[in-house]
Amino acid sequence: MGAVYTQLSITERRKIERWRHAKVPVDEMACVLKRCRSTIFRELKRNHFRDESMPGCNGCYGSAAHLMQVDRRARQRKLIKHPELCKRVIERTKNG
Repeated sequence: MGAVYTQLSITERRKIERWRHAKVPVDEMACVLKRCRSTIFRELKRNHFRDESMPGCNGCYGSAAHLMQVDRRARQRKLIKHPELCKRVIERTKNG
């Protein structure tokens, strides 16, 4: 049986944000947080903020990343709680 996975906490996300601005290598971040390096890469890719109108604000921000993650989990739970909605989402996704 596989290991139990725990979500990144907001504290870990803020550490990743600070280390990213300080140009700390991902391998070092993963070692300190005791996480797989792919978890850190996935976090940085999934929660990267980009706004064309404000180019100086691009990057990965811990608090914004945490809010995006909470929103993703809430949407997933909604599909589990409402199977009819889930079927409709799947149909619309298939139809393009």
